[in-house]
Parts: sequence; C-alpha cells; structure tokens
Amino acid sequence: MPYSVEQPTKIKKRIFIGLLAASAILILVMIFAGVFIYYNKMGNWYRYVLLFIVMSMSLFLIIMSIGLAAVVMTLLQAKSFFGFQDLMNRSIRLLFPLAILLGGILHIPKDLIKSSFIEVNNKLVQTRTMNIPPSKVLILAPHCLQRWDCNFKITADVSNCRHCGRCDINDLWELSQNKGVNLAVVTGGTLARKMVADHKPRAIVAIACERDLTDGILDINSIPVIGVLNIRPEGPCKNTKVSVYKVAEAVNFFINGNSFNITGRSNQQIGKPSRTGA
Repeated sequence: MPYSVEQPTKIKKRIFIGLLAASAILILVMIFAGVFIYYNKMGNWYRYVLLFIVMSMSLFLIIMSIGLAAVVMTLLQAKSFFGFQDLMNRSIRLLFPLAILLGGILHIPKDLIKSSFIEVNNKLVQTRTMNIPPSKVLILAPHCLQRWDCNFKITADVSNCRHCGRCDINDLWELSQNKGVNLAVVTGGTLARKMVADHKPRAIVAIACERDLTDGILDINSIPVIGVLNIRPEGPCKNTKVSVYKVAEAVNFFINGNSFNITGRSNQQIGKPSRTGA
C-alpha cells in the first residue's frame, strides 16, 4: 500500500544570516549605549573602565562584521576567499548563541534556526576545493537509524549488521563499501568524538537531527563537515531514516569535488498509508 510523503521544505539560509546580522546590530546598540553613559552619567574612574569595555566591544564588532561580510560574499559568489575561512568560522561560532537568543525573542523555532545554520555551513563547505582520499572520509550515522527492535549491536562494529534491509544502515554500509569511505554508527556526541579521534578523517558526512548536527559542527573546528538531516517518521530517536542519495552526494563532493545541493527540513514526515483507491 503506498505511503503519502510530505515534500521537503527548502531551508532559507537568510534566516540564520539575518539573525547573525541582527546580533551584530545589537552589539552596536550596546556600544552606543555605553558611549552615551560615558558622556553623561559616569565619574572619571568609571569612565576609563567603560571606555575600555566600549573599545573592546567595538574591536570585537569590527572583526565579527568582517567575518559576517565574508560569509555573505562567499555564499553570493559561491567561492571561497583565501585567508577568511578561519575568521568566518569564528564569527559564526561566536555570534551563534546570540542568534539563538534573538530567534527565541522573535519566536523563531530553534530547529528552524539550526536547520538554516546547517544549510549555511554546507554551502560554505561546498565553496572549497576538495579532493580527499576515500579512506580519509568518515560517515557518522546515529544509532536511531537502526530499527529499535533489532537485536544486533552495530555501534561497536557496523559489520554486525545483518543487511536485512529493514533500515537505512544497510544502504549506508553498501555506500561506504562501494566508495571506500569509513562508516561509524554512534550513540551520541561522546562516541562521535571518539570515532573522529580514532579514524582521524579529513572530512565528515554527519547524519543527525538539528540539535546534534549543530553541536557537532560547532564542536569540530578543523575538519569540514557536511550535515544531512535525518527524517523522523515516528518522532525523535526511533526508527529514523535518511536520504542515502544526499549522503552519497556529500561523499562524492569530498572525494571528487562534485557540486551538489542538500536541502530539506528534517521534519519531513512519512504519513499514514494513503487510502487512494479505497
């Protein structure tokens, strides 16, 4: 019997970029407030302290604004600007908490902000030239892709999979074998970090929900990560799914430099059986 599937919604990069810009503007407002207080309300000793704070925040704002401008230009031009990669990463990581805070004030769902962040990260990674040996590419998959009632533990060794085809683990395993890349199934961030330390990859294709993907991307500074959101037809952390095609595209990009497009919300649902023809 056919299943009705909700079409994925394209993630708007401008949501996260707009919140980053709003964060920079908020810092600018705080600087102006400090200047106003400096000239109107403070005694001499306190003025020097406030002046130091204002100057520090101004320097921080200038650096972050350059990084944010580099992010926008990179996305618009679809090419990486030499020497700005580290600054862009630092700007995003430092302004991210403030962007989440502003999103909460504006009643923008956290998952939507994080999905937008993941899309921005993926696009920034795609602007870089990649030609990485397959053995240095790691696919990190969450254990919730495995059927919850499966008796075979694959987090210790993915080769324990019996390839029954009930979940997407078998397809990911076949992809890893065909491409010669590494595959690890993890239960959370601690095991994911251990797998990264053990495999020492030069590139990672990570599959997870918005929260875990965002935390992982922010946690790994020196390794390019492409995030693929999982699909949760039965809710979080149970019998989740993933587009293996999108994972394959990300792998091909890292080892061949092929361009690709990863879009779609993780709240894509597989609904109840449709009654067409009933």
